[in-house]
Amino acid sequence: MSMTSARPRPAGVTILAVLAGIAGFIGVVHALQFLHILPVFLGTVAFYGYDLFGAFLWALLAIIWTWAAAGLWYMNPQAWRFVVAVSVLHLILDGISVFGDSTLQALLPSILLGALVLLYCLTPGVRRAFGVPAS
Repeated sequence: MSMTSARPRPAGVTILAVLAGIAGFIGVVHALQFLHILPVFLGTVAFYGYDLFGAFLWALLAIIWTWAAAGLWYMNPQAWRFVVAVSVLHLILDGISVFGDSTLQALLPSILLGALVLLYCLTPGVRRAFGVPAS
């Protein structure tokens, strides 16, 4: 990935990159909550009795979000597709976590953020910025 961009970054892509960075931060917070390092204020978090595995998955997702945010920031043409896929993966991991004995209240902010990123990716302005034709 090159550090210089040939085309200017639209405001919508900047907002999306910031949201992806926030999603990465949320992934770190959830990983630390599954490790019982950070407290959980909105409910309980548990991952099928294997909280260490849940922490690993959330930490991995946080790394992926950080990479995706960098791709968006530098206007990497493949970043849009990658962020769509990662946001779907994020929502799937939220669902698996809820079914794995975490409360919906504990993961609701994460679910809302993942859905917001996915929906924002699908707006015509963001699609146009990455050269994806509107459906």
